Amino acid sequence: MEKQRSFSFKPTRLLVFSFTISTSVIFFTFFTLWVIKATPSFRQEIHFQYNKSSLSLGLRPVTVQSLSSLRGNFSVTGEKDSTLIDTHYSSLENASGFASTSVFSGLQREEDGPGVLVDGESKSDGVDGNLTTLQESIPETISEKIEVPSSQMSEEKSTVAISSDNNGVSIREKVGLKRVKDCDLTKGRWVYDESYPLYTNGSCPFIDEGFNCEGNGRLDKNYMKWRWQPHDCEIPRFNATKMLELIRGKRLVFVGDSINRNQWESMLCMLMGAIKDPKRVYETRRRRITKEKGDYSIKFMDYRCTVEYYATHFLVHEAKARLGHKRIQTLRIDSIDRGTSRWRGADILVFNTAHWWTHYKTKTGINYYQEGNQVHPRLDVSTAFRRALMTWASWVDRHINPRKTQVFFRSSAPSHFRGGEWNSGGHCMEATQPLNGTPSISYSEKNIIVEEVIKNMKTPVTFLDITNLSGYRIDGHPSIYGGKSGKRSSSNIQDCSHWCLPGVPDTWNEILYFLLQSNRY
Repeated sequence: MEKQRSFSFKPTRLLVFSFTISTSVIFFTFFTLWVIKATPSFRQEIHFQYNKSSLSLGLRPVTVQSLSSLRGNFSVTGEKDSTLIDTHYSSLENASGFASTSVFSGLQREEDGPGVLVDGESKSDGVDGNLTTLQESIPETISEKIEVPSSQMSEEKSTVAISSDNNGVSIREKVGLKRVKDCDLTKGRWVYDESYPLYTNGSCPFIDEGFNCEGNGRLDKNYMKWRWQPHDCEIPRFNATKMLELIRGKRLVFVGDSINRNQWESMLCMLMGAIKDPKRVYETRRRRITKEKGDYSIKFMDYRCTVEYYATHFLVHEAKARLGHKRIQTLRIDSIDRGTSRWRGADILVFNTAHWWTHYKTKTGINYYQEGNQVHPRLDVSTAFRRALMTWASWVDRHINPRKTQVFFRSSAPSHFRGGEWNSGGHCMEATQPLNGTPSISYSEKNIIVEEVIKNMKTPVTFLDITNLSGYRIDGHPSIYGGKSGKRSSSNIQDCSHWCLPGVPDTWNEILYFLLQSNRY
């Protein structure tokens, strides 16, 4: 009879089995901890609400190297320690269904009307009740918020609260400012904002008489209190200290006609808001700013920087030539202005020309434009303007080092003469509010030429397009307040080309500040 076998574990086998199981558990535990540590840590708190009405769709053309190429839905809103990141869907940029994220600085405000936005009562519950605020106190961190509207759900909105390390600015820099091209800064409206202007007439010693409307007797003050609000985003409020840090040890140079001087004086006044001792800011040759002199360099001692202006009406050389027995004034559209030695070496260059191309000589073009030794009997002003811009572009490509210098070209600023021109009874004195609705000013042919020339340049140039937003501001000109009442030669001569300070050029500089911040990265 066969003996029955018995089944049993030997002690050795049990020990090996236990050791294998324990080792596997320990290995899995350490592997899990390693994966967690290797993954960037975010503290996230997510509340999903979707708002169908906030869906944004649209196909938009892109123009290279201009503000009109800054398309999409880029928004930046910063309040002290919190930054709101607004994310919208676009049928062009988000065909895959993913939202594009962007960061912005400013405050959400209530919209009213097609062309002008008026700030009324501030609402603690957000804009039209659609903006849900999520804030929490996080020691040693900065709270960030991302808003992601979607059309997939109705009457809800998604909000993601993200706390970052103590350098919350880095999120804005790495995410938001790299996406500046997603925003069209040229499309928007003017918002009445009681917190403006950014400076006062009495706080700035650099406003010359021609732009000092309040000092010349203008009584209404509303023209100072309008803020430009793009449809797709918010322009960060100008921060004088940050701007001075951006240009510390550098040269910021404006080159162009008197409208560029308008912008230069505005920049000086805006920067003075960060200066504790005005005596440490001075003109290097101790000259007073007037219309008669055209070259200035203002030194900010504490920041070792200069903000300079060099006058040139056309960017090319104004000359004289012999025609028959007479010497006549000509414009050498094939030769750059003689003052280029003062522009070279700048860290930031802001060019413009447009204002003088509308004068009689330039418009008619009879015996005025010169190339080489030839004075053209007649030359179309658009052709002459293009050739002059190509001369300027060739100089920039030859002499500007893009690794050192950022180059901007500001678009033409519109005039608002009604009932005539500047010397034939044109006026704008009656206007005390921005135009409500789309301004009748068409996009300048000169702006189109500038953009076309810039596209063909080797040196990167940013087109600072301020034409459309300035077109609304018929109320922003000096009109009869371009001089002291005792000096006004005639009430029939009004200035509807230049701009009061504080005023519209401050917005141009807020956009310039925004772009300079973006271009750092």
